[in-house]
Amino acid sequence: MNPFDWTLALRPARRLVAAAPVALAVVGVAMAASSTPRPDIDRQAEAVARITDGDLGPRGLAAMSARMDPAQLALAIRHDPNARHVALLGLTPGWESLALAGKPGLDLGTSGLEAHRLNAAAPAALNLLRPARAFAFRTASVADRDRALRCLTQAIYYEAGLEPTAGQEAVAQVVLNRVRDPNYPNSVCGVVYEGAERVTGCQFSFTCDGALARGPASEPWKRAHTVAQRSLNGYVAADVGTATHYHADYVRPWWAPTLNKLTQIGAHIFYRWKGPAGETAAFSQAYAGREPRIDEARFARPRFEPALMTNAAGTNDGNALRTVEIDGQTRVVGVASLGGRRQPSKEEIATINARLAEFEAPVPPARVAAVPPGVTVMAVEEIGRPGR
Repeated sequence: MNPFDWTLALRPARRLVAAAPVALAVVGVAMAASSTPRPDIDRQAEAVARITDGDLGPRGLAAMSARMDPAQLALAIRHDPNARHVALLGLTPGWESLALAGKPGLDLGTSGLEAHRLNAAAPAALNLLRPARAFAFRTASVADRDRALRCLTQAIYYEAGLEPTAGQEAVAQVVLNRVRDPNYPNSVCGVVYEGAERVTGCQFSFTCDGALARGPASEPWKRAHTVAQRSLNGYVAADVGTATHYHADYVRPWWAPTLNKLTQIGAHIFYRWKGPAGETAAFSQAYAGREPRIDEARFARPRFEPALMTNAAGTNDGNALRTVEIDGQTRVVGVASLGGRRQPSKEEIATINARLAEFEAPVPPARVAAVPPGVTVMAVEEIGRPGR
C-alpha cells in the first residue's frame, strides 16, 4: 500500500513536477559534480527521471514518495499547488467520515451502488499480505472434533454457500485465524457463535438472523463440509493470509477504513488488522482443543419475533416492532427478542423501576451520621452530575 492517501493523486503528472523541488531536497539525491555550472532545474529533472525511471504517472509518484518519511511527505504535499487538501498523516484514512455521535451503522442504501463505489475506490494493500500458519487441529475427543467441523461447515455454508471454492476457503481461513488471534475465543464454535447471545450483535449473521431454521441444501452443504475438512487439516488460503474480517461488496461497514484491505474474492472483501496485530507472529493463541456445545434450536429463532411482544391477554404492550421512515430510509424499530429470551412484563418493569427509585432517593436526615466534634463539614460538588 502506498504510504499516503492516493486520493491526492488525481493529477499525478502535474503534481509530481510541482512537488519535485521539495521532494528532491528532502530525499537528498546525490548529484554528480561537473566542471560546467548547470541550472538546478536540469539536475532536478535528471534526478526525477532516474528515480521514476521516466514514469510520470502514479507509479513514478509512488517511487518518489516511497523514499520519504511522513514528515518529508507532508512537506512535499504542502508545496503541491494541486493538492485539494492536506493529508492528515498518521490517522486512519476515512476516519473523518465516521459519525462522532456514536458507532456508524451499516447501510445498504437503495441499491448498494454507493457501497460498490466506495469499496472499489479503497486500494488493496497487497504488500501487507502475510502468510498464515497451517491450523493445528488437535482435539480432546471425537465429539469436540465433530463440533468444530460442524461449526466451520455452517460458517462456510451460510456465509459463502454460493461463493467459488476460493471464496469459501477464504471464509474458513478467517474463522481459523480468529481462533488463534488473542482478540477472539480459542475454539472454532466459540468464534463462529461469538456474540450470538449479546444485544450488540453476532459476529456471523447466520447465528442470530434465523438462517439456521432453514435446513441446508444437500450438495452445497457437502461442498462446504469438504472445504471445512481441508482447512482443519492444514490447508491455508494464501490469498487472504492473516485476514480476520470480511464483508460483502454491496455494503460499506463503518470499520472498513480502520483495517487494511487485502483482496476481494467473489462477493467478499477481506481485511487484516493494521500494524503488528496483523502480522503472522501475532496469531499466537493456542487452540483449546475443546468445543462448546451449541444449542442450535435456540439460535435458529430470529431475534425479531413480534409474537413475543404481546402480553398474557394477547394485546400489545406498545413494544411491538414497527416500520418507520427515518431520513428517507425505512427502519424497523421496537423491542426485539434475543434468541427467544422472554421480555419482562409491565409488572416486572414497574418493580424494577420502584427499586431503582428507592436506591436513588436522597438519604433522610435521620439516617445521616452525626458530625464528630472538631470536624468541619464542607460542600462537595459532583462534577458531571446532571442537575435536578
